[in-house]
Amino acid sequence: MKILHTADLHIGKIVNGFSMLEDQKYVLTQMVDMTKEQGVQAFVIAGDVYDRPIPSAEAVLVFHEFIQRLHETGVEIFCISGNHDSPERLGFAQEILGEHGVHFEGTYKGCCKQVTLQDEYGPVVFTLMPFVKPAILQENSSMEAVRHMLRDTFETEEENPQKDNTGKEGTRRHVLVTHFFVTNAGHEPELSDSESHVLVGGLDNVDASCFDCFDYTALGHIHKPQSMNGEKDGLSPVIYAGSPLAYSFSECTQEKSLVLVDLNKDGVSNITRIPIKPLHRMRKLKGRLEELISPVFDSHLDKEDYLQITLSDEEELIDPIGTLRNVYPNVMQLLFEKKEKENNGDFTVAEAKTKMTTEALFEEFYHLIREKDMDDERKSVIEDVIREIS
Repeated sequence: MKILHTADLHIGKIVNGFSMLEDQKYVLTQMVDMTKEQGVQAFVIAGDVYDRPIPSAEAVLVFHEFIQRLHETGVEIFCISGNHDSPERLGFAQEILGEHGVHFEGTYKGCCKQVTLQDEYGPVVFTLMPFVKPAILQENSSMEAVRHMLRDTFETEEENPQKDNTGKEGTRRHVLVTHFFVTNAGHEPELSDSESHVLVGGLDNVDASCFDCFDYTALGHIHKPQSMNGEKDGLSPVIYAGSPLAYSFSECTQEKSLVLVDLNKDGVSNITRIPIKPLHRMRKLKGRLEELISPVFDSHLDKEDYLQITLSDEEELIDPIGTLRNVYPNVMQLLFEKKEKENNGDFTVAEAKTKMTTEALFEEFYHLIREKDMDDERKSVIEDVIREIS
């Protein structure tokens, strides 16, 4: 059996004021194409379908069309809620959808949903464990919550991997889909700036050993693709697929991918990461304004990419963001790296701002936000307000 694993779609996400919907539609189309090309039998989405609990109508439509196109390929679809999702909304009509090969698990209802598929070697059991806050289960930590859910599920379901994993031909193989902060013997996953609601070093930690009884554990929650047990030493793989797109500049060097898992009669036989091509890459540029807008600057750079630009000019610049966007329309962030001189000593711009008047700071902030100078009427209003509160 071939399984394609992704997570953390965050459909509807806005990054630095830019809607990512077109970028998301672009990579979702690739996922459908990969499903067809690879002959996949199961497609797994390990949580954080949406970026917020109440997604926009546009975001819901994008996901609906994606699921519809996936379903048309004949693949079985497995999807759980993550910490960004509304469990009730994601789980809407899940019983009816499940009858047609689209298996959602939004809300935990006393045991994890289990779905059994068949391949040439026998049954493969998918256990769907959505994100749950420990307090809902009257537990003090995520580790205790996960153990609670596994214990409840194994007691009430026949498909128990702890009794089943003997390695004999025809024995059921087990896949877990879940969305938690998983560690390995105290070693935490590598984080990105775009993750939220991640509390490191404490009650959110779930050790990978909790999932030893599964043949493959498909994780969501962390945006960098990574394995939490090294995929070696005979351990069953516990893997974060990562987000399909970079959602912060800390991710611009990461190669986003889908995880293709091959199962044979004994469990996982092969794992392949299939790269995803973004509509716009996230990149960092640094230099003087004049050289960055020069036609000869980095001829291989796609000027439509999402950019974080750091300017090293020492002199004052007039409307640098406007000048840059004439060449690079998708500048997301503009940073400055410069020093000024006073009394023959160096001090940073941040230190220099402490010497500015309150009125001057307001004017600079206005220019930063509106990308134009404050007019005399607004200056007068600001001065009056400052006098009143001083």
